[in-house]
Amino acid sequence: MSALQTLRARGFVRQCSAPAALETRMATGPVVYYVGFDPTADSLHVGSLVPIMAMVHLQLAGHIPIAVIGGGTAQIGDPSGKTALRRMMSPEEITANGGAILAQIQRYLVLDGRLGLAIDNADWLNHLDYLSFLRTIGCYFKINEMIKMDAVRLRLEREDGLSFIEFNYQVLQAYDFLMLHQRQGCRLQMGGDDQWGNILAGVDLIRKVTGEESHAITFPLLVTAGGQKMGKTESGAIWLDARRTSPYDFYQYWLNTDDRDVIRFLAYFTLLPMTEIVRWAAHSGAELRAAKALLAFEVTRLAHGDGPAAQAQATTQAAFGDGEDLSAMPTLMVERIRIQSGLAVIDLLCEVGFAPSKGAARRLILQGGAYVNGAPVSTVDAIITEAGLDGNVLLLRCGKKRYHRIVIQ
Repeated sequence: MSALQTLRARGFVRQCSAPAALETRMATGPVVYYVGFDPTADSLHVGSLVPIMAMVHLQLAGHIPIAVIGGGTAQIGDPSGKTALRRMMSPEEITANGGAILAQIQRYLVLDGRLGLAIDNADWLNHLDYLSFLRTIGCYFKINEMIKMDAVRLRLEREDGLSFIEFNYQVLQAYDFLMLHQRQGCRLQMGGDDQWGNILAGVDLIRKVTGEESHAITFPLLVTAGGQKMGKTESGAIWLDARRTSPYDFYQYWLNTDDRDVIRFLAYFTLLPMTEIVRWAAHSGAELRAAKALLAFEVTRLAHGDGPAAQAQATTQAAFGDGEDLSAMPTLMVERIRIQSGLAVIDLLCEVGFAPSKGAARRLILQGGAYVNGAPVSTVDAIITEAGLDGNVLLLRCGKKRYHRIVIQ
């Protein structure tokens, strides 16, 4: 199976320009390809795993990735999928964010300068001469074509419109592709499906400037079977940074995957062979829960390493009465004097993040969704005292699957 066929089989390809020509080019030797990551935060979230895993599969097939950190374009902001102007960040914040997300990408890809590269587009964008850029690059872009793009058209229809600075984003992204083509021999750009117009603009610019062919691939914009955007939960985004989302919570996110999503998520987010993944499609019930556990372990292992993945797995088994290690579970340290005075369960639910307010905590209790050491909390004025402790640890649960360990010190 060719590299492009592998991407298709796993569901990564939403659109592809000149697929037959790209297939032929990939068969003749390594293809240099790139994906851009704008450093708008100091961590990527799990939605970023779609392009990262696609890059991994191509690198495993012998092709050469370039992870482009958008230190230049982040100073403008991509209007795609946005209804308002992005917050302007300082150069220092952009640099710090770029370093953090590059470290995360390097957990997945070899970017040693030979098998793969990491490049910041600020290297060329920060030094552009505006008039020269307009004369040599701007002349290739037609406004009447640019305003047909969905990202531009939708913003123009809104009262606050589209700023001139954002309107330049497509030109700069196309210029990135041209620079990478000329400097690194890059032939392929990949990105989310909302980037199709921007990527094709780069393909077109390369053709006009050099006369050479390049290619575009976009990935589907993932939503869960329940209609939720990938990586978003009621409590917020699921981050790759362990300080933002612990390995245990990360593991739990994947373990709680909707039954309808398990097979495609195994294809997207793990390196398991498709022959093995397809076999899971025939399973249901308890056997499908085993597939979820496999998904959770494999994705956590790639993101955080074997040790944290194994610890999260052991902690999960312990929480459900099948083990003893609770060390990876989110933990709150509580001073014993608070227990001696009587600690309200409502306050504890708020402290661990199970409820955003005391009112929400009361509703959680009244709906039967709060548990202490496996026993449901029956009244809203319930308190925890030393008389009710069995050792120095108690287990707080919200609903069926959210746990928090409380350690008395």
